[in-house]
Amino acid sequence: MAAAALGSSSGSASPAVAELCQNTPETFLEASKLLLTYADNILRNPNDEKYRSIRIGNTAFSTRLLPVRGAVECLFEMGFEEGETHLIFPKKASVEQLQKIRDLIAIERSSRLDGSNKSHKVESSQQPAASTQLPTTPSSNPGGLNQHTRNRQGQSPDPPSASTVTPDSAILGVLQSNIQHVLVYENPALQEKALACIPVQELKRKSQEKLSRVRKLDKGTNISDEDFLLLELLHWFKEEFFHWVNNILCSKCGGQTRSRDRSLLPNDDELKWGAKKVEDHYCDACQFSNRFPRYNNPEKLLETRCGRCGEWANCFTLCCRALGFEARYVWDYTDHVWTEVYSPSQQRWLHCDACEDVCDKPLLYEIGWGKKLSYVIAFSKDEVVDVTWRYSCKHEEVIARRTKVKEALLRETINGLNKQRQLFLSENRRKELLQRIIVELVEFISPKTPKPGELGGRISGSVAWRVARGEMGLQRKETSFIPSENEKISKQLHLCYNIVKDRYVRVSNNNQTISGWENGVWKMESIFRKVETDWHMITIFTPMLIFLVPLKLFWKQN
Repeated sequence: MAAAALGSSSGSASPAVAELCQNTPETFLEASKLLLTYADNILRNPNDEKYRSIRIGNTAFSTRLLPVRGAVECLFEMGFEEGETHLIFPKKASVEQLQKIRDLIAIERSSRLDGSNKSHKVESSQQPAASTQLPTTPSSNPGGLNQHTRNRQGQSPDPPSASTVTPDSAILGVLQSNIQHVLVYENPALQEKALACIPVQELKRKSQEKLSRVRKLDKGTNISDEDFLLLELLHWFKEEFFHWVNNILCSKCGGQTRSRDRSLLPNDDELKWGAKKVEDHYCDACQFSNRFPRYNNPEKLLETRCGRCGEWANCFTLCCRALGFEARYVWDYTDHVWTEVYSPSQQRWLHCDACEDVCDKPLLYEIGWGKKLSYVIAFSKDEVVDVTWRYSCKHEEVIARRTKVKEALLRETINGLNKQRQLFLSENRRKELLQRIIVELVEFISPKTPKPGELGGRISGSVAWRVARGEMGLQRKETSFIPSENEKISKQLHLCYNIVKDRYVRVSNNNQTISGWENGVWKMESIFRKVETDWHMITIFTPMLIFLVPLKLFWKQN
């Protein structure tokens, strides 16, 4: 066959083109067309910066090139380099090398298009596809995509073809985008930057203190200090490090703003840090439009420390990786994101929502918030997992809503991505991941029916873990108020509690103070104090639905 012979000759000059030729004819033709478009845009417009970058999250790139064997390698052989969010053809790169790889692809493409005549006529240049390009955005390189593609060495199993991953499927596009994004968390320099923001020793001290206390309640617990460190990290992140943004304060007059429906065009610096969307927060007082970029780069979020659930989960997942936790970035189709962290001591993945300071409450969204879940996907450096079933106890309803993509296609795509991602892992690591998947599948096919007020997790788990998550109070001294001599004489015991300062004032006993609301309580159950810095509110309430939970809170006077 002429095509086979040409593929061999191309391979002698270009390993990447040879690998590209191993795809099915349909896949090769579609991928080669886009590769030629990228190359010809640069050759026709060598001084136009917008043609020198390819956004990794772009639908055309992520669905028609990224899954195709040899396609990204061809771009690297042309001279493209990997930035954080873009592949960039730098000015120092050789145009002659780009022309060489472009011609090899064009010859092979012409041969396949006109195989009956064995024509090797070089295909004419494609029209510029400006819609697939964005301006060059220099950024730090996480080393993920480049390292992954250079490691292949022609041994990669066939990933999902371009004809399988259709551009009109938003979910499959998310798979491609997020599996690349999570590699950012593996950047050692970025992890060091995150560690510099985290009070590691203070969090470890607090976690050790709590672990010591709960072990007195449950001496045989398998809960480790890492589990408690995770809880402290969650609490610190929510209460001290990150803050929620609804409407920003006006940068001109300091007044309140309101978010307008329109978006502003991102500037070069905002694009550099992954802000594809810039909200317009308008100040009516001074008639000034304030920019609120929705940054998608966790390095920038370490600096801004604000945002909504996307920014929270993005930055928190980085912090987890920086502390050495195995972490997943979890995407929910119904517009929420959070984190999962693997607990070696419990041998399972723990749901962690930094926005809520919540751990191991997977039914929070379906039962607590009333979300109608359909697709929940977890991403890590080693795998992609459909974890929808962990977050639902209404599997039949979820199945009825999963209509956006065929189940077989979703499984095939995830399996293909996992084969790629795990190709160069050690045999022991692959076995470990397989064992974890088996454990997860057993969990998924056995949905629990929660009792009123429960939000999932291991409700029947060890006493230590239930105490750590706030389901049970720590063992503590019961407080009784015994009238002093002066109070007996005045026949009055006057006790006030200040919810903001979190302290009692015993007015009738020379304004004696007691810090901590729980330190003035005789008994309590299913009650705690919560500070909502986002809404400037402090409440004492139940962690579940109030009318479903047996509330018990007593003050005692002797």
